[in-house]
Amino acid sequence: QLQLVESGGGLAQTGDSLTLSCATSQGSFRQKDMAWFRQAPGKEREFVAARRRDGHLYYEDSMKGRLTISRDNAKNTMYLQINSLKPDDTAVYFCAAGVVILSRTRDASGYAYWGQGTQVTVSS
Repeated sequence: QLQLVESGGGLAQTGDSLTLSCATSQGSFRQKDMAWFRQAPGKEREFVAARRRDGHLYYEDSMKGRLTISRDNAKNTMYLQINSLKPDDTAVYFCAAGVVILSRTRDASGYAYWGQGTQVTVSS
């Protein structure tokens, strides 16, 4: 059972940058497609970014240019850097993993493993 633990969230101001981390319990995460989703209060969970097993990267179009997703295989950890934070970025950010067919890369239901989430709050 792959376990995911997010960290790095917190309170930020508009324009700040944050780097979120997703630590995994196994090196098998290298054979998994990995992604970040977020959920704001009263809203559905939405796709943010993904790094597939083949190395291809995917970003939410509305946030493209402010995001960098990366992974450190030696540390079994995935990262998400968010630049130029806005109040609309306030949400719980979740790390997800699974073996996901390409067409479902941006679909939360395609991922079998989830972390507990880390809160990001951006003040204006």
